[in-house]
Amino acid sequence: MLRLHTAATGIETDPELFRRSCQNQLPAASTKVTNVTLAAMSRRLRLLFTTLAVAALLWLLFSAAERALALAQRFLALPTWLQWALGGVFALFAAVGLMVLWWLLRPRRRRRPLPAPDRGSLEQRIGQLRERGADTGALASELGELDRRRTSARIYVALFGEISTGKSSLIKALAPHARIASDARGGTTRSVGHYDGILPDGRTLVLADVPGSRETGGEAHEALARMEALRAHAVIYLCAGDLNRGQADELRWLADFGKPLLLVLNKADQWNASELEHLLTRLRQHARDITRMVLAISAGGSERYQRQLTDGSTESVERQRKPAIEPLLHALTRLTSPGAEGLEDLREQAVLAGLHERTGSLEAQTRAEEAERIVRKYARRAIVGALAAVAPGSDLLIQGVLAAGLTRALAELYDVKVSDVQVEDFVQQAKLTLRTGSSIVLAVAGNALKAFPGLGTLGGGVLHAFAYALIFDSIGRALAASLAERHTLDQHDAGTRLKTLLTDTSNNRLRQLATLTMEAVRESDSTD
Repeated sequence: MLRLHTAATGIETDPELFRRSCQNQLPAASTKVTNVTLAAMSRRLRLLFTTLAVAALLWLLFSAAERALALAQRFLALPTWLQWALGGVFALFAAVGLMVLWWLLRPRRRRRPLPAPDRGSLEQRIGQLRERGADTGALASELGELDRRRTSARIYVALFGEISTGKSSLIKALAPHARIASDARGGTTRSVGHYDGILPDGRTLVLADVPGSRETGGEAHEALARMEALRAHAVIYLCAGDLNRGQADELRWLADFGKPLLLVLNKADQWNASELEHLLTRLRQHARDITRMVLAISAGGSERYQRQLTDGSTESVERQRKPAIEPLLHALTRLTSPGAEGLEDLREQAVLAGLHERTGSLEAQTRAEEAERIVRKYARRAIVGALAAVAPGSDLLIQGVLAAGLTRALAELYDVKVSDVQVEDFVQQAKLTLRTGSSIVLAVAGNALKAFPGLGTLGGGVLHAFAYALIFDSIGRALAASLAERHTLDQHDAGTRLKTLLTDTSNNRLRQLATLTMEAVRESDSTD
């Protein structure tokens, strides 16, 4: 076999091997040349485009400068008074533009929490409600729970969110060896679960698993969840996607009470990177004025899938997904770093603000019940006055006195100060309304009596009495609703409500007035 001998190296080479090596290297060399050529062309194109862009920019700047100089020359050629006028207009537009720009770019203020009353005034209101016979046990228990948690010096974190967002799975991930907290829970119910968890720095906290909102029979459960959220030092609001309107409202509600808040997107492993970033962007928009802590986790939990067996059949398999909650642990560590004592003021403020709302609702309910009793009492007196009247029209004086007494009693109930002149004006306006609608009142009364067995056969005296019952019931209800809403004696508003109630043919209301009328008739007959 022939061999080639290279003089430079002294290495003998097989000719065939040398030929194949050269053939293999030719494509590679050709590819390198092509790449170099393309790279050179790419650099030339970039240089050409850059040159054109710079030239276009310079041309635009030159044109703008030339236009500005021309406008300046025209401006200087104007009369002095016109120069000042145009200068003022330009300055005004510039100021407005700067204000709009500042408004768009200014840093957003965080939402201010609802004002909370001092505890002394709140306890006084609760005591007044108790004296009126209202059930204030839940309010008193809430105050007791506030004191108990302050004494325990433990950090409470509530998991809040809709059903099926993975709250239970997150509880298991945060507290793998979870056990129900052994401390008593005044003011809470068994629907709220408390579990002990440990943070990475070794501190312990109490995790409150509250009922999910939007579940079946939800109003009572939602109220429990909200109360527990207010009792907690911090709240984790859990979602499994973009927020709907109800969730956004819940988030704003929590922010109104100034709760330290984490907005957490669960089940993050269900989306790819771009989808996840889009969701987080949307959540940050929802939480722009509420919290800066928006993060994504995967709480794990169980999942089911179908597995193919060797014999061709399938079986349902349940497996546990590994949780990935490190971002949440770090965020919780930062959020609770002040400790229970450092977070207690915000927690107490939220609890007292929530109690203020609940006390206000109970006050409104108690007043409404008392107003109902006052209206019923005066309606009964009007019936008796109508039955005692000797001739038509002779009862007007009695009814006027009763209407004035009803107005004063309701004003006193709603803590509205009224003068004798205001009372007289309102009574006169009510009489005018009744005169214009007397035919309607009698028609409603007549039809109502016919609807109840035995009443339609009674005489005109009963019809007259029932009409007065309807009148005073309407006056009382209209005035009570107006006082409760406006906190002043608004004659126009009360008069409008009165006209509506006079034509109200609600079966239940008319039945109650008919029963009241018949009771008064029987008592009147028995005394005779």
